[in-house]
Amino acid sequence: MASETSTIAIAGAGSIGCYVGGCLALAGRKVVFLGRGRVVETMRRGGLRISDLDGRDRRLAAQAIAATDDPAMALREADVVLVAVKSGATGEMAKLIANHGRPDAMVVSLQNGVDNVERLRAALPGRRVLTGMVMFNVVQSPDGELPFRVHRASQGEVMIDAGIHGLAELLDVDGLAVEARADMKAVQWSKLLMNLNNALVALSDLPLARQLADRRWRVILAAQIDEALAAMRAAGIAPARITGLPPALLPKVLRLPDWLFGLLARRMLAIDPEARSSMWDDLKRGRQTEIDELQGAVVRLARQAGIPTPMNERVAALVRQAEAEKRGPPKLAAQTVGAIPGKV
Repeated sequence: MASETSTIAIAGAGSIGCYVGGCLALAGRKVVFLGRGRVVETMRRGGLRISDLDGRDRRLAAQAIAATDDPAMALREADVVLVAVKSGATGEMAKLIANHGRPDAMVVSLQNGVDNVERLRAALPGRRVLTGMVMFNVVQSPDGELPFRVHRASQGEVMIDAGIHGLAELLDVDGLAVEARADMKAVQWSKLLMNLNNALVALSDLPLARQLADRRWRVILAAQIDEALAAMRAAGIAPARITGLPPALLPKVLRLPDWLFGLLARRMLAIDPEARSSMWDDLKRGRQTEIDELQGAVVRLARQAGIPTPMNERVAALVRQAEAEKRGPPKLAAQTVGAIPGKV
């Protein structure tokens, strides 16, 4: 059971973690941020600024923020641990929770991909590990800006497993809508369909709104989603409806002419001009991306049924090349990304 007096640890003080934790702290929840390096140091120096697409612009003073790089300090008193690290750091964070967290603490994954909850459960046997999914985009301020700013740049809520008394009420605060659902595995797969666009933003170096408004890029996204839906059907996975459209219709709508897409997909295009993708930010900072948890998950699922995934494989290969080169987003044209080698 969770209550408004519960202590919440944000395990991963990045864009999502700081936005979620910032909203919770502004609502009077007891929050401790666990992170390292630039973000934690910037919050200690200048505080945290939390803004959003709806016009909120709020601040937490540095002295009002509990932020640390010490996992024992962050985790030992936590009733709820919100895991917001990138997928590649899931195993490391699970070890920290096992070593320093309370055995009765609830652990909630707020990560992209479909496998992180299983990884956490395997590393934390006997503990309550729940599925969560963040349905909105968050961008952060450039290096050196004070206070550190996180900005919710699209509409959406946080979805979590239903059945835990008081948890949704604890997390549902101003600027952070939370919905409890009984079909979170289906939600994960549906969010993965939309997350296939993260790589296209990273490869194009375009703002999300501009990239989605261009049919040349949407056609590539539609091809990736077609492959993913075929793999899901073969595996008996039915993605949840989390937008105004059933998942099966997404590829058709994405392929519409720009003017018609703009009319029918207003919510999809209700995006702040600042919005990019986390994968774009990873390439910008020379970090490992989550390509293996997104396009890679589609490819692995499809291979089990012998279904080809040339577009997902093409996009994944280009992202891995950009990762290796460490020159930031490569600014590729849609024609380049969509040109599958060997296909006429």
